[in-house]
Amino acid sequence: MSIDFEIPAEAKAIRERVRQWVHDECKPAEKRLVAGEDYKTVLNELRAKARAQGLWCPFIPKEYGGMGLGPLANALVQMELGESHLGALSMNTQGPDDATMMTLLAHGTEHQKEKYLKPLLNGEKRICYSMTEKAAGADATGMQTRAVKDGNENYVLNGEKWFSSAASVADIALVMAMTDPDAPRHQRYSTFIVELPNPGYKIVRDIETMAVHGPLTEILGGGHSEVEIKDLVVPAEDLLGGEGNGFNMGQHRLAYGRLRHGMHNVSMAQRALDLATAHVIQRETFGKLLKERQGVQWMLADCAAEIYKARLMLLHIAYKAERGDDIRQENSIAKIFLANMVHQVVDTAIQLHGALGFSLDTPLAAWYTHIRSQRLVDGPDEVHRWTVGRNVIKAYERTGTTASACGGDLL
Repeated sequence: MSIDFEIPAEAKAIRERVRQWVHDECKPAEKRLVAGEDYKTVLNELRAKARAQGLWCPFIPKEYGGMGLGPLANALVQMELGESHLGALSMNTQGPDDATMMTLLAHGTEHQKEKYLKPLLNGEKRICYSMTEKAAGADATGMQTRAVKDGNENYVLNGEKWFSSAASVADIALVMAMTDPDAPRHQRYSTFIVELPNPGYKIVRDIETMAVHGPLTEILGGGHSEVEIKDLVVPAEDLLGGEGNGFNMGQHRLAYGRLRHGMHNVSMAQRALDLATAHVIQRETFGKLLKERQGVQWMLADCAAEIYKARLMLLHIAYKAERGDDIRQENSIAKIFLANMVHQVVDTAIQLHGALGFSLDTPLAAWYTHIRSQRLVDGPDEVHRWTVGRNVIKAYERTGTTASACGGDLL
């Protein structure tokens, strides 16, 4: 019996359209921003073109104005968009908005969909997700922010949040808080929708990080905010998904976010390898082109192998998602591998560029300081390795082999 790796023709066609879109529209738009043109003007023009071409919200159902792509086709699209920092933004599929749209779509009331989801889908507003806290870190069940019901109409929230990505450019926030400290561990937390600005949701600062900073990067990414939540009043109608369901909803959206990061990492790594290859083809040292040196060829080969594994990994996960299979083990493995893969490939590309790679004359240095965070966000490597390792042990105890936890039941 043969194993079919053929991608459906329709999905291939969509991938080609998006690949062309990134090269023909997004990359030239990047140059316009570097030249000093207004960000909003450039992005609005880009988005208008994308919508006119039907390239909008890839994974959102058609009845909500999206492309209605399944997991496989969406994975192919996302693996193209990461080549430009305007790619996802141009099609309104950027994080953290995209995963939150999915949450609102799955769990929002009709009122919430009309008031909050609709402007997000139209690209009129942005949203952030405030879950992480200093006291809790990777353990979301350690969060201390509390939500106390005030009668039947409102909740009052108090606490603090840390690394709320995109909060400084957001119009809406999803805030997770403890509603029942006596409930089972994963049922203590609820999620609330908050309109911004709000006096009860105060951005203390955008946390300085090792990433390259500048006016444009702050607008594009929205920074990572430290937030003080003090006497924040939220109407009961803005409780999302019911009391006690915040943790499970959060894990679902984070699972997609991890994969989306990984998908974008593939195209970023591919672009880094392209830049490195173009450089070694024309760069001469000690009377010899770099491309002719075996050591350089080996470095390129290592990068190619990592990208190859990454593509297969993501396509397999997308395949399982299409069938509705459990992908939690594969998702954790992919999260670890893809974050380290892009770090390795970009680092190699910098090395092959020499001092030029260390400069900001290519995008590599800025990418490097940005992608280092991916081994921390959405759960650090260690947490996912712990999860994967426990599943390996469970598989052996259950079946006498670890195969099912290591891809032994791929299909």
